[in-house]
Amino acid sequence: MRQRDPREGKPRNLDEAVVSGFGDEWTRFDQSAVAPEELRRAFEEYFAVFPWRSLPEGAVGFDVGCGSGRWAKFVAPRVGKLHCIDASPAALDVARRTMAAFSNCEFHVGSVDALPLPDGGADFGYALGVLHHVPDTEAALRACGAKLRVGAPFLVYLYYRFDNRPAWYRALWRISEVLRFSISHLPHPLRFVLSQVLALTVYWPVARFVRLLESIGVPAAELPLYYYSRRSLYAMRTDALDRFGTRLEQRYTRQEISAMFWECGFEEVVFSDGPPFWCATARRR
Repeated sequence: MRQRDPREGKPRNLDEAVVSGFGDEWTRFDQSAVAPEELRRAFEEYFAVFPWRSLPEGAVGFDVGCGSGRWAKFVAPRVGKLHCIDASPAALDVARRTMAAFSNCEFHVGSVDALPLPDGGADFGYALGVLHHVPDTEAALRACGAKLRVGAPFLVYLYYRFDNRPAWYRALWRISEVLRFSISHLPHPLRFVLSQVLALTVYWPVARFVRLLESIGVPAAELPLYYYSRRSLYAMRTDALDRFGTRLEQRYTRQEISAMFWECGFEEVVFSDGPPFWCATARRR
């Protein structure tokens, strides 16, 4: 639920329980144990549609909800300055350690409705796996757009509503939602334990079985957890905690994301055709 800003009495576009949960997640899983090639492969999937070549020399941009800094460390070497922003002080401490080798990064504790940047000045921005965890995703997207100069690109990753999946796949998701709702409302320690049990007993065996099917020539790309078939157990443990330990989660179709971009002052929306779904970039108009 929305929290109120005590200074103005206005509702804030954040959920304190979600912020606390992600602080706990990134403290437990700082991504330092993930093989560099696995992280780079994931980074390239998320940024597949990002227009790197259109950025000006010495571009200044921002990472909203930077978490552990796992994506920022791939972005920082390509730009002039990167502002890493997260509502969780604990997560930001992890990001500072991750980004210790980079002198072109600034770190800010801030929520999406109070981004500590001037309006209209950034050359790019991105928010990966963040805006679907705030109460009002459209307002959050509009707030991010306000920080961009005209023509600047913005990349988002928003959970999809399985609009490119068959009915049986969506039915499985609805069943998992009951489990997510139950687990996500438990205290942090129990959330963590149960999410790890799911990673070990569901994610890992199903993903490896899917990989086996693919290796013997059985089409497997449309099966559940195919995305994890070539990812490490560490990645599965991280994402299981993210998926089942987060109380607030919203999902969108490709059409809804396109419409939301337009309503928030963006144009030239481009979607990635590969997982994770949906990754999309657009330019501030």
